[in-house]
Amino acid sequence: MRLSILRSVAVTDLSSRFRLDGRKALVTGASRGLGPIICEVLAAAGADIVAVARNEADLQPVCKIAAHHERKCLQLTADLAQAESVTHVARQALAEWGAIDVLVNNAGVSFPRSLIDQSVEEWDLIQAVNLRAPWLLARELAPAMIAQKRGKIINISSQTSSVALIDHGAYAASKNGLNGLTKVMTAEWAIHNIQANAICPTIVWTPMGARVWSEGDKLKPFLARMPAGRVATPEEIADVVLFLATQASDMVNGQELFVDGGYTAL
Repeated sequence: MRLSILRSVAVTDLSSRFRLDGRKALVTGASRGLGPIICEVLAAAGADIVAVARNEADLQPVCKIAAHHERKCLQLTADLAQAESVTHVARQALAEWGAIDVLVNNAGVSFPRSLIDQSVEEWDLIQAVNLRAPWLLARELAPAMIAQKRGKIINISSQTSSVALIDHGAYAASKNGLNGLTKVMTAEWAIHNIQANAICPTIVWTPMGARVWSEGDKLKPFLARMPAGRVATPEEIADVVLFLATQASDMVNGQELFVDGGYTAL
């Protein structure tokens, strides 16, 4: 009897556990790639969106999507390669809306080069955007999360943090660093009911992904090893973001979630 009651309560409450009503989510890289679909999924679940990108005009379609779901959208611009710009945009969000409940560090850059050909300037830019910016945003937003005793930090990492990919040394280094940073966030902030996790996608068929991987037979050997036999869609990554943003994932913390069709299982 006790078990059936518990199951009944859990099923009744299931839909609310995947909702974000009244929550505020800040998403970097909101205007392109995975950004728009992440914003849409979070808005559809009830979250108001702080959309961050380099150009404000590029954010207008994202805010139209949020409005379609009857959610508010705050457009903020930042150059995530510049530390001062990162801290400024975080403080802008706090000043406008108070505590941010969900931080999605989605923005990322890559300049595929061999380790010999990669320039210092490219290396530094990749680390600044992919690793330093997530740390700075979390550093600025975490105190308010701690004060309200809840928060979600979702770092978009990469399959390359676990599987070597030629010409992606700087990128892989940044994503390995991001995974390590995620674990330390958990170690320091889990006691305050803050969950920090990293999503490690395989190739995702965004416009950029299609452009890079449609050249010749570049994709063929990759798919030959992929148990799922295909790459991921943006929606499949956004759905995992939604799970990690909601109450349903409260006991998931400090994890690297590989959304890769089984690639890293082999």
